[in-house]
Amino acid sequence: MSLTIKPVGTKAERKAFVDLAFRLNAGDPNWIPPLRSEALELITPGKNPFYEHAEQQLFMAYRSGEAVGRISAHIDKLLLSMPAEQGGGPGVGNWGLLEAADCETAEALIATAEDWLRAKGMTSAMAPISCSIWEEPGLLVQGHDHPPTVMMGHANPAYQGWIESLDYGGIRDLLTYDLDITKPFPPLIQRIIQSGEKNPRIRIRKVDKSRFDEEAALILSILNDAWSDNWGFVPITASEIAYAGKKLRPIVFEDLIRVAEVEGEPVAFMMTWPDLNELTRDLGGRLFPFGFAKLLWRLNGGFSGRPQVRTMRVPLMGVKKKLQASRLASQLAFMMIEYIRQDSVAKYGATRSEIGWILDSNQGMRSIAETIDSQVNKVYRVYSKTL
Repeated sequence: MSLTIKPVGTKAERKAFVDLAFRLNAGDPNWIPPLRSEALELITPGKNPFYEHAEQQLFMAYRSGEAVGRISAHIDKLLLSMPAEQGGGPGVGNWGLLEAADCETAEALIATAEDWLRAKGMTSAMAPISCSIWEEPGLLVQGHDHPPTVMMGHANPAYQGWIESLDYGGIRDLLTYDLDITKPFPPLIQRIIQSGEKNPRIRIRKVDKSRFDEEAALILSILNDAWSDNWGFVPITASEIAYAGKKLRPIVFEDLIRVAEVEGEPVAFMMTWPDLNELTRDLGGRLFPFGFAKLLWRLNGGFSGRPQVRTMRVPLMGVKKKLQASRLASQLAFMMIEYIRQDSVAKYGATRSEIGWILDSNQGMRSIAETIDSQVNKVYRVYSKTL
Protein backbone atom coordinates (compact mmCIF):
# COMPACT_ATOMS: atom_id res chain seq x y z
CA MET A 1 0.00 0.00 0.00
CA SER A 2 1.49 3.32 -1.09
CA LEU A 3 2.50 5.99 1.39
CA THR A 4 1.55 9.63 0.79
CA ILE A 5 3.07 12.65 2.54
CA LYS A 6 0.99 15.84 2.65
CA PRO A 7 1.73 19.28 4.11
CA VAL A 8 -0.50 20.49 6.94
CA GLY A 9 -2.15 23.86 6.44
CA THR A 10 -5.67 24.15 7.81
CA LYS A 11 -6.92 24.27 11.39
CA ALA A 12 -8.59 20.89 10.91
CA GLU A 13 -5.32 19.40 9.66
CA ARG A 14 -3.42 20.77 12.66
CA LYS A 15 -6.04 19.18 14.93
CA ALA A 16 -5.54 15.86 13.13
CA PHE A 17 -1.77 16.31 13.59
CA VAL A 18 -2.32 16.54 17.37
CA ASP A 19 -4.87 13.72 17.50
CA LEU A 20 -2.58 11.26 15.73
CA ALA A 21 -0.19 11.12 18.70
CA PHE A 22 -3.06 9.93 20.91
CA ARG A 23 -3.87 7.04 18.58
CA LEU A 24 -0.30 5.89 17.92
CA ASN A 25 0.65 5.97 21.61
CA ALA A 26 -2.57 4.60 23.06
CA GLY A 27 -0.94 1.26 23.89
CA ASP A 28 2.07 2.72 25.72
CA PRO A 29 1.37 2.80 29.50
CA ASN A 30 4.14 5.36 30.05
CA TRP A 31 2.97 7.89 27.46
CA ILE A 32 1.21 10.86 29.09
CA PRO A 33 -1.53 12.49 26.96
CA PRO A 34 -0.78 16.20 26.61
CA LEU A 35 -3.57 18.71 27.01
CA ARG A 36 -4.89 18.94 23.47
CA SER A 37 -5.40 22.69 23.65
CA GLU A 38 -1.75 23.24 24.59
CA ALA A 39 -0.50 20.80 21.95
CA LEU A 40 -2.50 22.69 19.35
CA GLU A 41 -1.20 26.08 20.52
CA LEU A 42 2.35 24.79 20.22
CA ILE A 43 2.01 24.37 16.45
CA THR A 44 -0.19 27.41 15.74
CA PRO A 45 1.43 30.64 14.48
CA GLY A 46 -0.17 33.64 16.14
CA LYS A 47 -0.63 31.79 19.41
CA ASN A 48 2.88 30.50 20.11
CA PRO A 49 5.45 33.37 20.10
CA PHE A 50 8.10 30.90 18.90
CA TYR A 51 6.87 31.72 15.39
CA GLU A 52 7.88 35.35 15.80
CA HIS A 53 11.41 34.15 15.04
CA ALA A 54 10.80 30.77 13.40
CA GLU A 55 9.35 29.23 10.25
CA GLN A 56 7.71 25.81 10.26
CA GLN A 57 6.01 23.30 8.00
CA LEU A 58 4.07 20.35 9.37
CA PHE A 59 3.64 17.12 7.38
CA MET A 60 1.42 14.07 7.79
CA ALA A 61 1.79 10.62 6.26
CA TYR A 62 -1.18 8.59 4.99
CA ARG A 63 -1.54 4.98 3.90
CA SER A 64 -4.80 4.01 2.20
CA GLY A 65 -6.34 7.20 3.51
CA GLU A 66 -5.40 6.57 7.15
CA ALA A 67 -2.98 8.88 8.97
CA VAL A 68 0.10 6.87 10.00
CA GLY A 69 2.70 9.52 10.85
CA ARG A 70 3.61 13.16 11.34
CA ILE A 71 6.64 15.46 11.54
CA SER A 72 7.55 19.14 11.82
CA ALA A 73 10.34 20.80 9.84
CA HIS A 74 11.33 24.21 11.18
CA ILE A 75 13.99 26.90 11.16
CA ASP A 76 14.67 29.03 14.23
CA LYS A 77 16.27 32.32 13.17
CA LEU A 78 17.66 32.84 16.68
CA LEU A 79 19.45 29.48 16.46
CA LEU A 80 20.95 30.52 13.11
CA SER A 81 22.55 33.51 14.84
CA MET A 82 24.22 31.46 17.59
CA PRO A 83 27.87 30.29 17.41
CA ALA A 84 28.58 26.94 15.80
CA GLU A 85 30.27 25.66 18.97
CA GLN A 86 26.93 26.12 20.74
CA GLY A 87 25.09 24.03 18.15
CA GLY A 88 23.76 26.90 16.04
CA GLY A 89 25.01 28.95 13.14
CA PRO A 90 23.97 29.50 9.52
CA GLY A 91 22.42 26.49 7.82
CA VAL A 92 21.20 24.62 10.94
CA GLY A 93 17.60 23.51 10.57
CA ASN A 94 15.48 21.25 12.74
CA TRP A 95 12.78 18.66 12.61
CA GLY A 96 10.73 17.22 15.46
CA LEU A 97 7.30 16.14 16.73
CA LEU A 98 7.91 12.80 15.00
CA GLU A 99 5.29 10.09 15.38
CA ALA A 100 5.27 7.10 13.05
CA ALA A 101 3.48 3.77 12.91
CA ASP A 102 6.45 1.97 11.31
CA CYS A 103 9.99 2.38 10.00
CA GLU A 104 8.96 3.06 6.40
CA THR A 105 6.73 5.92 7.52
CA ALA A 106 9.44 7.41 9.74
CA GLU A 107 12.01 7.29 6.95
CA ALA A 108 9.64 8.96 4.48
CA LEU A 109 8.69 11.70 6.93
CA ILE A 110 12.31 12.47 7.86
CA ALA A 111 13.28 12.55 4.17
CA THR A 112 10.43 15.01 3.51
CA ALA A 113 11.56 17.24 6.38
CA GLU A 114 15.13 17.14 5.09
CA ASP A 115 13.97 18.12 1.58
CA TRP A 116 12.05 21.09 3.00
CA LEU A 117 15.09 22.22 4.99
CA ARG A 118 17.36 21.90 1.92
CA ALA A 119 14.94 23.95 -0.14
CA LYS A 120 15.22 26.68 2.51
CA GLY A 121 19.01 26.69 2.23
CA MET A 122 19.78 24.60 5.31
CA THR A 123 22.92 22.45 5.24
CA SER A 124 22.39 20.35 8.36
CA ALA A 125 19.55 19.00 10.47
CA MET A 126 19.72 19.00 14.28
CA ALA A 127 16.90 16.85 15.62
CA PRO A 128 14.56 16.04 17.14
CA ILE A 129 13.69 19.48 18.47
CA SER A 130 10.00 19.99 19.22
CA CYS A 131 9.79 22.93 18.46
CA SER A 132 12.10 25.24 20.41
CA ILE A 133 15.09 23.99 22.39
CA TRP A 134 13.08 25.16 25.42
CA GLU A 135 10.19 22.78 24.68
CA GLU A 136 11.00 19.05 24.38
CA PRO A 137 14.48 18.63 22.83
CA GLY A 138 16.04 15.28 22.09
CA LEU A 139 14.85 11.70 21.64
CA LEU A 140 14.31 9.53 24.70
CA VAL A 141 16.95 6.76 24.47
CA GLN A 142 17.01 5.62 28.11
CA GLY A 143 14.20 5.52 30.66
CA HIS A 144 11.24 4.25 28.63
CA ASP A 145 10.08 2.17 31.60
CA HIS A 146 8.53 5.08 33.52
CA PRO A 147 6.48 8.11 32.48
CA PRO A 148 8.02 11.53 31.85
CA THR A 149 7.50 14.53 34.12
CA VAL A 150 5.83 17.75 33.00
CA MET A 151 7.27 19.20 29.76
CA MET A 152 9.55 16.22 29.12
CA GLY A 153 9.17 13.95 26.13
CA HIS A 154 8.47 10.26 25.65
CA ALA A 155 8.96 8.19 22.51
CA ASN A 156 8.61 4.73 21.04
CA PRO A 157 11.91 2.89 21.77
CA ALA A 158 12.05 1.85 18.09
CA TYR A 159 12.59 5.45 16.98
CA GLN A 160 16.24 5.39 18.03
CA GLY A 161 17.13 2.63 15.56
CA TRP A 162 15.06 4.16 12.78
CA ILE A 163 16.75 7.57 13.14
CA GLU A 164 20.29 6.24 13.52
CA SER A 165 19.88 4.05 10.40
CA LEU A 166 19.50 7.29 8.41
CA ASP A 167 23.06 8.46 9.21
CA TYR A 168 22.12 10.64 12.16
CA GLY A 169 24.83 10.81 14.80
CA GLY A 170 24.29 11.80 18.42
CA ILE A 171 25.91 15.13 19.32
CA ARG A 172 24.59 15.77 22.85
CA ASP A 173 22.85 13.81 25.58
CA LEU A 174 20.46 15.62 27.91
CA LEU A 175 20.20 13.94 31.29
CA THR A 176 17.56 13.92 33.99
CA TYR A 177 18.34 12.82 37.53
CA ASP A 178 16.05 11.05 39.99
CA LEU A 179 16.35 12.04 43.65
CA ASP A 180 14.70 10.57 46.76
CA ILE A 181 13.82 13.79 48.59
CA THR A 182 12.59 12.08 51.75
CA LYS A 183 16.21 11.48 52.81
CA PRO A 184 18.43 14.22 54.27
CA PHE A 185 21.47 15.16 52.25
CA PRO A 186 24.94 13.78 53.13
CA PRO A 187 26.67 15.38 56.15
CA LEU A 188 29.14 17.31 53.97
CA ILE A 189 26.30 19.00 52.09
CA GLN A 190 24.52 19.81 55.35
CA ARG A 191 27.67 21.52 56.64
CA ILE A 192 27.95 23.57 53.42
CA ILE A 193 24.33 24.68 53.82
CA GLN A 194 24.79 25.55 57.48
CA SER A 195 27.88 27.60 56.62
CA GLY A 196 25.84 29.56 54.06
CA GLU A 197 23.11 30.21 56.60
CA LYS A 198 25.68 31.85 58.87
CA ASN A 199 26.95 34.10 56.07
CA PRO A 200 25.22 37.52 56.36
CA ARG A 201 26.00 38.24 52.69
CA ILE A 202 23.68 35.43 51.54
CA ARG A 203 19.90 35.52 51.39
CA ILE A 204 17.74 32.77 49.90
CA ARG A 205 14.20 34.03 49.36
CA LYS A 206 10.95 32.75 47.92
CA VAL A 207 9.52 34.45 44.85
CA ASP A 208 6.64 36.86 45.35
CA LYS A 209 3.74 35.77 43.15
CA SER A 210 2.01 39.13 43.70
CA ARG A 211 4.88 40.61 41.66
CA PHE A 212 4.70 37.84 39.06
CA ASP A 213 5.82 39.83 35.99
CA GLU A 214 8.70 41.47 37.85
CA GLU A 215 9.90 38.17 39.28
CA ALA A 216 9.62 36.48 35.86
CA ALA A 217 11.73 39.23 34.29
CA LEU A 218 14.35 38.82 37.03
CA ILE A 219 14.57 35.07 36.53
CA LEU A 220 14.79 35.55 32.76
CA SER A 221 17.70 37.96 33.14
CA ILE A 222 19.61 35.49 35.35
CA LEU A 223 18.77 32.61 33.00
CA ASN A 224 19.92 34.39 29.85
CA ASP A 225 23.19 35.32 31.57
CA ALA A 226 23.79 31.93 33.20
CA TRP A 227 23.01 29.82 30.14
CA SER A 228 24.36 32.11 27.40
CA ASP A 229 27.54 30.05 26.82
CA ASN A 230 25.79 26.66 26.97
CA TRP A 231 25.44 24.40 23.99
CA GLY A 232 21.98 24.74 22.42
CA PHE A 233 21.25 28.07 24.09
CA VAL A 234 18.77 30.33 22.31
CA PRO A 235 17.71 33.53 24.09
CA ILE A 236 14.16 33.51 25.41
CA THR A 237 12.29 36.55 24.13
CA ALA A 238 10.10 38.80 26.27
CA SER A 239 6.96 37.57 24.52
CA GLU A 240 7.99 33.94 25.09
CA ILE A 241 8.52 34.49 28.81
CA ALA A 242 5.11 36.21 29.02
CA TYR A 243 3.51 33.30 27.16
CA ALA A 244 5.26 30.72 29.36
CA GLY A 245 4.32 32.65 32.48
CA LYS A 246 0.64 32.65 31.54
CA LYS A 247 0.71 28.94 30.70
CA LEU A 248 2.70 27.86 33.76
CA ARG A 249 1.26 30.24 36.35
CA PRO A 250 -1.12 27.56 37.78
CA ILE A 251 1.89 25.42 38.79
CA VAL A 252 3.98 28.30 40.14
CA PHE A 253 4.13 28.18 43.94
CA GLU A 254 6.18 30.69 45.92
CA ASP A 255 7.94 28.17 48.16
CA LEU A 256 9.03 26.06 45.17
CA ILE A 257 10.96 28.82 43.38
CA ARG A 258 13.90 30.42 45.17
CA VAL A 259 16.17 33.35 44.35
CA ALA A 260 19.64 33.61 45.87
CA GLU A 261 20.98 37.05 46.66
CA VAL A 262 24.55 37.99 47.59
CA GLU A 263 24.92 41.40 49.22
CA GLY A 264 21.45 42.26 47.93
CA GLU A 265 22.12 41.29 44.31
CA PRO A 266 20.06 38.44 42.80
CA VAL A 267 22.65 36.05 41.36
CA ALA A 268 20.95 32.65 41.14
CA PHE A 269 17.57 30.94 41.03
CA MET A 270 16.04 27.49 41.19
CA MET A 271 12.64 26.70 39.72
CA THR A 272 10.57 23.69 40.77
CA TRP A 273 7.13 22.55 39.57
CA PRO A 274 4.75 19.91 40.89
CA ASP A 275 4.59 17.20 38.25
CA LEU A 276 1.48 18.25 36.33
CA ASN A 277 1.54 14.95 34.45
CA GLU A 278 0.43 13.16 37.62
CA LEU A 279 -2.62 15.42 37.79
CA THR A 280 -3.63 15.24 34.10
CA ARG A 281 -2.76 11.66 33.16
CA ASP A 282 -6.34 10.38 33.36
CA LEU A 283 -7.96 13.37 31.59
CA GLY A 284 -7.30 12.06 28.08
CA GLY A 285 -5.93 15.44 27.06
CA ARG A 286 -9.30 17.15 27.45
CA LEU A 287 -10.19 19.87 29.95
CA PHE A 288 -13.87 19.95 29.02
CA PRO A 289 -16.50 19.16 30.00
CA PHE A 290 -15.18 17.74 33.31
CA GLY A 291 -11.37 17.77 33.10
CA PHE A 292 -11.01 21.44 34.04
CA ALA A 293 -12.89 21.02 37.32
CA LYS A 294 -10.86 17.92 38.18
CA LEU A 295 -7.57 19.65 37.41
CA LEU A 296 -8.51 22.77 39.38
CA TRP A 297 -9.45 20.64 42.39
CA ARG A 298 -6.18 18.72 42.17
CA LEU A 299 -4.05 21.85 41.72
CA ASN A 300 -5.63 23.24 44.87
CA GLY A 301 -5.14 19.98 46.74
CA GLY A 302 -8.81 19.92 47.58
CA PHE A 303 -9.05 22.68 50.17
CA SER A 304 -5.35 22.84 51.11
CA GLY A 305 -4.34 25.29 48.37
CA ARG A 306 -1.42 23.07 47.35
CA PRO A 307 -1.38 20.07 44.99
CA GLN A 308 -0.44 16.77 46.58
CA VAL A 309 1.98 15.01 44.22
CA ARG A 310 4.61 12.30 44.38
CA THR A 311 7.07 14.05 42.08
CA MET A 312 8.60 17.49 41.75
CA ARG A 313 10.50 18.57 38.65
CA VAL A 314 13.42 21.00 38.67
CA PRO A 315 13.45 22.24 35.05
CA LEU A 316 15.70 25.26 35.47
CA MET A 317 18.49 26.45 37.70
CA GLY A 318 20.98 29.18 36.95
CA VAL A 319 23.88 31.05 38.50
CA LYS A 320 25.28 34.21 36.94
CA LYS A 321 28.43 33.61 34.91
CA LYS A 322 30.62 35.71 37.19
CA LEU A 323 30.07 33.19 40.00
CA GLN A 324 30.12 29.97 37.99
CA ALA A 325 32.81 27.46 38.94
CA SER A 326 33.13 29.13 42.35
CA ARG A 327 32.49 27.48 45.72
CA LEU A 328 29.84 30.11 46.38
CA ALA A 329 27.86 29.00 43.33
CA SER A 330 27.70 25.42 44.62
CA GLN A 331 26.80 26.61 48.09
CA LEU A 332 23.90 28.69 46.79
CA ALA A 333 22.69 25.73 44.72
CA PHE A 334 22.76 23.34 47.68
CA MET A 335 20.92 25.86 49.86
CA MET A 336 18.13 26.39 47.32
CA ILE A 337 17.80 22.65 46.71
CA GLU A 338 17.56 21.92 50.44
CA TYR A 339 14.93 24.57 51.19
CA ILE A 340 12.76 23.46 48.29
CA ARG A 341 13.29 19.80 49.24
CA GLN A 342 12.02 20.42 52.76
CA ASP A 343 8.90 22.28 51.57
CA SER A 344 8.19 19.71 48.83
CA VAL A 345 8.02 16.92 51.39
CA ALA A 346 6.31 18.79 54.24
CA LYS A 347 3.77 20.83 52.29
CA TYR A 348 3.14 18.89 49.05
CA GLY A 349 3.64 15.29 50.13
CA ALA A 350 6.30 14.70 47.46
CA THR A 351 8.77 11.84 47.76
CA ARG A 352 10.96 12.25 44.68
CA SER A 353 12.31 14.92 42.40
CA GLU A 354 13.51 14.89 38.83
CA ILE A 355 16.33 17.33 38.11
CA GLY A 356 16.96 18.35 34.53
CA TRP A 357 17.56 18.30 31.81
CA ILE A 358 21.32 18.74 32.29
CA LEU A 359 23.79 18.67 29.40
CA ASP A 360 26.14 15.69 29.45
CA SER A 361 29.02 18.19 29.16
CA ASN A 362 27.89 20.33 32.13
CA GLN A 363 30.22 18.86 34.73
CA GLY A 364 29.36 21.49 37.35
CA MET A 365 25.65 20.71 37.44
CA ARG A 366 26.24 16.98 37.08
CA SER A 367 28.57 17.11 40.08
CA ILE A 368 25.93 18.92 42.16
CA ALA A 369 23.28 16.35 41.17
CA GLU A 370 25.54 13.41 41.95
CA THR A 371 26.81 14.87 45.26
CA ILE A 372 23.25 14.80 46.65
CA ASP A 373 22.96 11.11 45.67
CA SER A 374 20.69 11.51 42.64
CA GLN A 375 20.93 9.05 39.74
CA VAL A 376 20.42 9.44 35.99
CA ASN A 377 16.96 8.11 35.16
CA LYS A 378 16.41 9.36 31.60
CA VAL A 379 18.63 10.28 28.66
CA TYR A 380 17.43 12.37 25.71
CA ARG A 381 19.71 12.42 22.64
CA VAL A 382 20.06 15.22 20.10
CA TYR A 383 21.24 14.11 16.66
CA SER A 384 22.76 15.88 13.68
CA LYS A 385 23.14 15.07 10.00
CA THR A 386 24.70 16.92 7.08
CA LEU A 387 22.09 17.54 4.39
